Amino acid sequence: MFPLPPGSTIGILGGGQLGRMLAQAASRLGFDVAILDPEADCPAGRVAAHVITTAYDDPEGLAALARLSDVVSFEFENVPAAALERLAAAGAQTAPGPRALAVAQDRVDEKTFLNGAGVATVAFAAADGPESAIEAVGRIGAPALMKTRRDGYDGKGQRWVEHVAAAAAAFEALGGKPVIVEAPAAFVRELSVIAARGRDGGIAVYPLAENHHEGGVLRRTLAPAEVTPKIAAQAERIAAQILAGLDYVGVIGVELFELADGRLLVNEIAPRVHNTGHWTMDGCEVDQFEQHIRAVAGWPLGPTHALARVEMTNLLGEEALAWAKLAAEPEARLHLYGKRDAKPGRKMGHVNRLRPLR
Repeated sequence: MFPLPPGSTIGILGGGQLGRMLAQAASRLGFDVAILDPEADCPAGRVAAHVITTAYDDPEGLAALARLSDVVSFEFENVPAAALERLAAAGAQTAPGPRALAVAQDRVDEKTFLNGAGVATVAFAAADGPESAIEAVGRIGAPALMKTRRDGYDGKGQRWVEHVAAAAAAFEALGGKPVIVEAPAAFVRELSVIAARGRDGGIAVYPLAENHHEGGVLRRTLAPAEVTPKIAAQAERIAAQILAGLDYVGVIGVELFELADGRLLVNEIAPRVHNTGHWTMDGCEVDQFEQHIRAVAGWPLGPTHALARVEMTNLLGEEALAWAKLAAEPEARLHLYGKRDAKPGRKMGHVNRLRPLR
């Protein structure tokens, strides 16, 4: 079955901006794309050959996607894990596999997996009630970061706990759901690495990126990051251990904390193309979206070296309305996501500004 020839259909669960850019990359390689998304007018659906408008866990919709697709992937990790199980039961090939999705959906399972794969993280403890939340903060030490185990993103679903006595209130403020309590990381900067693993087990790793957040949302990425060869090699080793441990196929994003002594801790993983990899669209011969399509289709992985230094800036809300000004900048490459409403804080696009490699 693999490698898939041009003319095959790649299914994607999710119709947001990542699904749109995956569909555009697949189209360049001669593939058709089928999108399944609850929103009829989703950004990815408007550039795809097939659109199935239904809930992610709808059995009939998933069966239709399985019939249409030669392989199915997903654009974000909050797709119900049961959806991949239904697709597999219908005979569909999925990549990445269900295990990667399940691990990334639960922060305790994620860190447990990472430590088991020989990858370092901050100290953590699980809690499922007010009393166990107090115990967890007492064991980890305050201040500590309390997060819901599932469904949080872009800084949502988390709260700092400054004192053990505040742990129960923090647990209730997060909805009374199971949480993870994490020790703070005394990091000097946040880095990330985008990596891919093919069906033959081959691995391709992009240069490290340096990331800057505002209000829990990624604001800017600078890549390639200025790092020592030792740190670069450490990041490549971490990515390889994660990919192998999950028997992964596709692109993965790995968020890292760089400590003062040069050690890297993994903050979290994203089993998909990633916002911090958008710089590759103009900074590399083969960007993360094409790389993902290559991997899931069983094609050879492409080169990952940088052709330019890139500063990627997310365009939030009405910032995207300055498209004419941005498009006039000679060094800027504008990417807009086709979203209809410019809501405050919503990711509407990004701009990559290019500079020569030093």
